[in-house]
Amino acid sequence: MVFRDQLYTGLNALLVYGRIQVAAEGLNGQASVPRSSFEACKNMLYSFPCLKDMRLNMAIEDSSRSFWVLKIRVREKIVADGITDPTFDATQTGQYLDARSFNLLTENPETVVVDMRNHYEYEVGHFDKALELPSDTFRDQLPQATEILQNHQDKPIVMYCTGGIRCEKASAYLLHHGFRQVYHLEGGIISYARQVREQGLENKFKGKNFVFDGRMGERITGDIISHCHQCGEPCDTHTNCRNAGCHLLFIQCEACKMKFDGCCSQTCMQVIHLPLEEQKQLRKGAFRGQMINHKSKQGLRPRLNRAQG
Repeated sequence: MVFRDQLYTGLNALLVYGRIQVAAEGLNGQASVPRSSFEACKNMLYSFPCLKDMRLNMAIEDSSRSFWVLKIRVREKIVADGITDPTFDATQTGQYLDARSFNLLTENPETVVVDMRNHYEYEVGHFDKALELPSDTFRDQLPQATEILQNHQDKPIVMYCTGGIRCEKASAYLLHHGFRQVYHLEGGIISYARQVREQGLENKFKGKNFVFDGRMGERITGDIISHCHQCGEPCDTHTNCRNAGCHLLFIQCEACKMKFDGCCSQTCMQVIHLPLEEQKQLRKGAFRGQMINHKSKQGLRPRLNRAQG
């Protein structure tokens, strides 16, 4: 807690807003840093011996709408993984790839590219021919990855995620389970997109990169590879249902946003026009789950047990 408080004090003084998780295994977070404070922020972070030369991923799009408050929480793990095996060593990770190396290795027809993000991230943007692990959480993906990739143990396996954090652990998990040629994209999609722009490389990523802040995505290419969950028209704009008792994360086009008043259904649209006290009563005891359109091996299924019944 001492480290957490010192970090909070330093970032708060520089007007840095964001969401950060601190654990014994490391630090992970996203933050909005004023341009004028960036160097001071970096120097402050690097002043902690445990953070010296820590990788800082810079956003592709310059936006002031990402975060409005600073939250730093102490967690058991920076990414919930469900791993209980005491022999697992998270520091024994796969080999790093930069954008150029990633492009070269993925030209090999034997290479298996694995997306280690959730399905709602994958559906709006991913690398060409990347394997999707159709699960809702990272802890579900790890054992699923070893099962699906069993027949590819001797092939090069390249993993990627948003900023590289999940793949640090995922690549170590595969190595722990006997896989031999495991690689992961250093800095994830964020770093890759910046490198291909700066170096004039071929961009093998298509669509939008989902990000966990108010923007809900950074556009990497102009390709729109997903569809509105309500009408089926091409769209890759995520939103949360306006009904606070639902708050479902889903894709909605502008036409459906107008038609459903920002809600995921006619039922939710009716709820938001009820008196506030009646809405609160409907929300009591509601099971909200993960508040996303869940996906399993059977495909997309709507979340059940909404507050309005």
